[in-house]
Amino acid sequence: MRSYRYVSHALVLLIAVMISGYSAGNLNAALAARAGPFSAHAADGQYGEVDLSRDSVIIKPLSIPTEALPDHRPISYRVSAQDTLDSIARAFGISFRQIIWSNPGLRLPLQPGHVLLLPPVPGVVVVFKAGDTLAGLATAYGVDASDILGFNHMRAARLVAGAKLVIPVDPSVGPNLSTGAQADPIEPEKFMCPIPGASIIQRFGPTSFALEPAYGGYLHFHSGIDLLAGYGTPILAAAGGKVTATGYADYFGLRVEVTDIYGLVEIYAHMEDVTVSVGQEVPQGQKVGLVGSTGLSIGSHLHFQLEVGGLPADPGALIGC
Repeated sequence: MRSYRYVSHALVLLIAVMISGYSAGNLNAALAARAGPFSAHAADGQYGEVDLSRDSVIIKPLSIPTEALPDHRPISYRVSAQDTLDSIARAFGISFRQIIWSNPGLRLPLQPGHVLLLPPVPGVVVVFKAGDTLAGLATAYGVDASDILGFNHMRAARLVAGAKLVIPVDPSVGPNLSTGAQADPIEPEKFMCPIPGASIIQRFGPTSFALEPAYGGYLHFHSGIDLLAGYGTPILAAAGGKVTATGYADYFGLRVEVTDIYGLVEIYAHMEDVTVSVGQEVPQGQKVGLVGSTGLSIGSHLHFQLEVGGLPADPGALIGC
């Protein structure tokens, strides 16, 4: 009897050794050889980006952020003596038009110590006023009302006069006119050339041209950009906005003023004819008049001037000139 017991113990030990030596790789190979239907209930592993657990629950891996989330609050920036609109815009990764857009009534030159409101992302800072509505803001800036509330972590009930909102705006689309139409459909966030393909014959800044008036401590200063074109050439809106003035004005001659969606005033001067009326909203690229030589002019051309708070500013590059 005892010998049979020894033999059975030996068999058990032999089977255990054989099972432990049979690797997982061999087991997988054996299973792979037996082709058959796949059962999610028996699966346990990772397939692509999805994990299948033993109890058949599909688990999608979560991405855990390793950097701090961006701050959605408006930035309060105190102007220093060396600051310009361009330098501030570059430092914060926004356009100078968005700085003016977020600070209605801003005047140049910038005054040291003045506090500017800046958006933390491309867009605008809006101070909610009595009479404003969430739907109206959404239409004006071309975004969904839910996006405004979500970005500012705010409920509609908390929208009271004085509340500061950051409204992110897609730079590839830009803001809307009050009609809901896209303001800058051709060159969003940029000034397009009012006369496509025209040559710039005089730029913004000090000049030796004796007909230009004194300004900013200079004896002669050119307050805009001159584009060479023949009589009757169509003039197109460099940016979308509302027509705020037409008619004759000093050395501008016959001119059109458009206050664009960012609050900048664009002046189209020395015109032969005007094709828009005060109060009309014009999208970028719409004809506003024809080239002439009225006012202080010695030949047909367009004087394009940009004003911030009533003072001339350099419009920079005009896309397409």
